[in-house]
Amino acid sequence: MSWDDANARFKVVINHEEQYSIWPSYKAGLPGGWREAGKEGNKEECLAYIDTHWVDMRPLSLRKAMEEQGRAAGSGNLSS
Repeated sequence: MSWDDANARFKVVINHEEQYSIWPSYKAGLPGGWREAGKEGNKEECLAYIDTHWVDMRPLSLRKAMEEQGRAAGSGNLSS
């Protein structure tokens, strides 16, 4: 299988950090730490799906840490 084959079928996959990728449909199983995101199609269709769903490229753990930092900074300002 070639990743550039126009007829190749892929699955969109997502990991625990909410990062997206594609995986060949013919392969049994997924790489460790990845799960199906619910889209299967040719490479172009899968990449278009990723473009519309992966709108924040920051890993989930970073987004959560930044939100927590923002809440902590906000609560510090209230006591002033």
